[in-house]
Amino acid sequence: MTVEPLQLSDFSRDDHGSIGLVRESVPRPFKPTVVAEMSRVVSNDAVNAEYYHLVVECGPVAAAAEPGQFFSLLCPKLPGEEPFLRRPMSLYGTNPHQGRIEFLYKVVGSGTRGLATLKRGDLLDIMGPLGRGFALDPGLTDIVAVGRGAGLATLAPLAKAARRNGTRVTAVFSARRPDLMVSVGLFEEQGATVIQVTDQEATSGPANVERILRELITDGRCQAFFTCGSSRLMRVQQRLAEEFSLPGQVAIEQQMACGIGLCFCCVRDFNVGGTIVNRRVCWDGPVFDLLETLP
Repeated sequence: MTVEPLQLSDFSRDDHGSIGLVRESVPRPFKPTVVAEMSRVVSNDAVNAEYYHLVVECGPVAAAAEPGQFFSLLCPKLPGEEPFLRRPMSLYGTNPHQGRIEFLYKVVGSGTRGLATLKRGDLLDIMGPLGRGFALDPGLTDIVAVGRGAGLATLAPLAKAARRNGTRVTAVFSARRPDLMVSVGLFEEQGATVIQVTDQEATSGPANVERILRELITDGRCQAFFTCGSSRLMRVQQRLAEEFSLPGQVAIEQQMACGIGLCFCCVRDFNVGGTIVNRRVCWDGPVFDLLETLP
């Protein structure tokens, strides 16, 4: 059997930079699911002492990102700093009608320090949407979202998705101090009930969060868990999910290099039916089954 080599004409690039193989027995339009494009900054404002809210314009593929997916951002370089790799950034929000996506990020290193310098009209190199996001079962009437730190941003798109689904949401949000709590208004605008716990008020400990979650389960307000941002709180939900036979999903935060499954630097262990298996967070996740995820 003779195999014909691929030719340049066998590939197509769309307006936003995506490349795909288009040679088929029945040619059809190329529909990319991931793009690499230069997006224009709409706004980039501080929301509290630690977090910035970044909004950028983008094409229709990026704007169709789903809750739990992420983008790889090529951050601006500051003098004397050379961030070598792109930075994975969880999706905070989308507006397909306006062609926009949003990120909520904490300034912690050279990459995010570069992001914080962006002004309206600047260009930012983005790649995405990447990974597998949350799967919201349309049969669920009540879910609980538990987040802390960056997890408050990752869980944010669930609020709109749940409202479109007719699913009621109770969010348990944890932070060090009340002034560092984010996403509360966003969830409340979508009709969610938000319970806030903090280290400063001594209400964020696992024991108290477990008490809150048990009450929600007893009241019939928890048919599934969705969580991100805290291994301690994830373990609480895992125990309750096993005890009450509840499903759950967790979005994992992990250092990444390529973001597309090639470098294997984000591999983690998972317990699948009693067998430990390796999975790439960027490719197989970042959202995984709650009970299969190891801390």
